[in-house]
Amino acid sequence: MSKIHVMDEILANKIAAGEVVERCSSVVKELVENSIDALSSEIKIELIDAGTKQIKVTDNGIGMEEEDAVLAFSRHATSKLIDEDDLYRIETLGFRGEALPSIASVSKVTLDTSNGVTGTHVEVEGGHIKETKSGSLRKGTCITIKDLFYNTPARLKHMKSLYTELANVTDYVNKISLSHPNIKFILINNDNVLLNTDGSNNVLKTIKAIYGLEVAKKMITLKTEDDDYTIEGFISLPEVHRSSRNHMITLVNGRVVRNIELNRIINDSYHSFKPDNRYPIVVLNITVDPSLIDVNIHPTKMDIKFSKFEELKTLIEKAIKDLLHKKRLIPHIEVKEEKVEIKNEPIKKNYVQSQLFVEREVKEDENPYTNEEQVLFVNEDLIEDERNEVIELENNEIIEDKKERLPEIYPVGLVHGTYIICQNEKGMYLIDQHAAKERINYEYYKEKLGNPNDASISLLFPITLELSNSEFIIIKEHLSLLEKLGFNIEEFGINSLIIKAHPTWLPKNYESEAIRKIIDVIINCDKDFSIEKFNEKTATMLSCKMAIKANTSITLEEMERLINDLRNCDNPFNCPHGRPTLVFYSNYDLEKLFKRSGFENKI
Repeated sequence: MSKIHVMDEILANKIAAGEVVERCSSVVKELVENSIDALSSEIKIELIDAGTKQIKVTDNGIGMEEEDAVLAFSRHATSKLIDEDDLYRIETLGFRGEALPSIASVSKVTLDTSNGVTGTHVEVEGGHIKETKSGSLRKGTCITIKDLFYNTPARLKHMKSLYTELANVTDYVNKISLSHPNIKFILINNDNVLLNTDGSNNVLKTIKAIYGLEVAKKMITLKTEDDDYTIEGFISLPEVHRSSRNHMITLVNGRVVRNIELNRIINDSYHSFKPDNRYPIVVLNITVDPSLIDVNIHPTKMDIKFSKFEELKTLIEKAIKDLLHKKRLIPHIEVKEEKVEIKNEPIKKNYVQSQLFVEREVKEDENPYTNEEQVLFVNEDLIEDERNEVIELENNEIIEDKKERLPEIYPVGLVHGTYIICQNEKGMYLIDQHAAKERINYEYYKEKLGNPNDASISLLFPITLELSNSEFIIIKEHLSLLEKLGFNIEEFGINSLIIKAHPTWLPKNYESEAIRKIIDVIINCDKDFSIEKFNEKTATMLSCKMAIKANTSITLEEMERLINDLRNCDNPFNCPHGRPTLVFYSNYDLEKLFKRSGFENKI
């Protein structure tokens, strides 16, 4: 008797569901993608208890005939691929024909669909079609998923908390609404609206609906292209950042994708503009010929391969760096209006839940839609859309001349020996003198390290360094680099080095300490050593040593000299660690702070 037999279709679908249907957000993803492929202009997602009890997706797309509605629950049944050639030019979000049968095999499904001529009602339970009959003629499709994983208790047991499931769904809907701003998305959980976009094809309005007006005002338009790729979208000013990579959203031909290497390139492009442990908000839509990408890697279709990936990385990195270097990146400190608290007003429990800020640590491979941080956003219905016109105007300021990026400002005093107070006709500026000097030093040492010369100073008392045997081997391997920089180093006994001369640009009175720090940089960089990383770490270390310390008083002349040196920097707005060097208070904000903005005649 044969031991090999063909698997029952219901069993095969349950196995496939293990890859396609991981959690509630997986179901929402597959259903929403089907609605988008059906040319819908409005998609409504309604959840009960974060989708664990019910997920309902309603669209106004082209709908289906009865024959197609029934066939859609068969495995590998799809309208999006006809032959093998279509696999290499996929232009739809779905194409595998696995989602609906996989979902239906582990839930109870009700499908109502109509093409405007005939209507069909289909009920499926555990993969078995229970009933098919005529339905309403409302054009579009409404599909309801109840009791997800009811017949697979092992999967049900591993479902996360309601907050986590809701955060995952919200995160996906946020991203898909950004990739299709021409579609109106409505997300509801337990009758509470979490997201409501207007479908006006304005990405900035969608960003406002998700992140709020203050973030939308601080987004910069990015557009670039080459022969193969066109990239459009928005990047945040460096002052706007989050603790998670999850807000760096990359879209390819309208598809939300996950690519760790792209995220790294985007984040590295912000280097020294923000803290290294914080990440920008970025929405980039990459348009490319479908033949140059492969989305048929994983059933979730989140992973993607590019034929010319190095070109794409270079294009993105250059575009972001060029844009940041042409913007005036001085944080504007705005005075907020006081909010009036309404006492004794009952608050619905679910409404409070819908506004929770959920932050958690998640392994990158745990969830294909999110990484570390989850946020539940509520649409700000009280903010009028007309205000977005102001947002777009504010983001158009591009400054070509490097010296004009920092406006003319005049020092008038010093606070706590740390913050320089400056002014001009627009308002008041505060400069962190330590951060400013760090930036000046950093660019000075970066230039010296990148363009070494033979100028060196002989030491009256040579410095002897004793190292472990492994450290000694590492340093010996890079002796030529140190000699090129202007060091005169020789072996001195067992596992020891003697330094007889050093380059002239080492910080005065800190030569010995700086040399030891440079040796430490080489030792710690050994596993992934590169000249770029060595220069970066060394310049950052040296810049801090020579910066003006806090609680150090300087004269007005020294302040003016510091400001002029800062103006000549490539990036005068941040220290090497990403902290701001200066902040700005407008005249209006100062008047508002002192309650003077409402008075026409000021004293």
